[in-house]
Amino acid sequence: MHKVIRQMAQLTLQTPLLATAPATSVAKLLAMPPAITQNVYCCGVHTASTGGLCAKWNKHNYGPRKWLEYNKTVHPPQESDEEPRKAYVCHMRTNIKYSPDKMWYIAAFVRGMSVDEALKQLNFVLKKGATDVKETILEAQQMAVERHNVEYKSNLWIAESFVGKGRVFKGMRRHARGRFGRVEYKHCHYFLRLEEGEPPQHYYLPEPQTPQQQLEQWLEQMRSRKVISSL
Repeated sequence: MHKVIRQMAQLTLQTPLLATAPATSVAKLLAMPPAITQNVYCCGVHTASTGGLCAKWNKHNYGPRKWLEYNKTVHPPQESDEEPRKAYVCHMRTNIKYSPDKMWYIAAFVRGMSVDEALKQLNFVLKKGATDVKETILEAQQMAVERHNVEYKSNLWIAESFVGKGRVFKGMRRHARGRFGRVEYKHCHYFLRLEEGEPPQHYYLPEPQTPQQQLEQWLEQMRSRKVISSL
């Protein structure tokens, strides 16, 4: 793919560049090494990591940066009779070469678990994104102990775990009979927040009903029915 683009760029850009340049400039270009002249000729096409467009191509590609700013939040002092505020740490991993739709299942799977339970469960998840989620949890656990004064690293649970869409690079895939198809190389960002303490018994509200409560609710609905056109 890159080879075809490079050849097309050389055919379209090399001739006007040499035709309009002075004789001294042409001699200097011809005396350059092949790697440098290739980037000079192909400056109009993003073909290599050292090309002329690379600085402009990735100029604003910083990725999400607001999530880590929550670690710098300074809370006001608490009263003596107030419940102590739980420590937390926010962490993320950006530009993961994985589809955000596939990563969502892993992020939702560990949400609401303790750190030890999540690491234990991720060892048995046979998905590529599980490795990135596990490494992110371990990094956040280490940050909580070293930077946020968390005494016990096991006394943490996953309060937030979600995925964001990253950059999508589009390419071509060759097919038979001169046809081609478009392929998308998707990236995602994984966001995580660990909180000190024990995980809640029911992370998702409202709490699930017991079988007895479901039966009573069904009986109440049946008894409150109204028969149309009755006495």
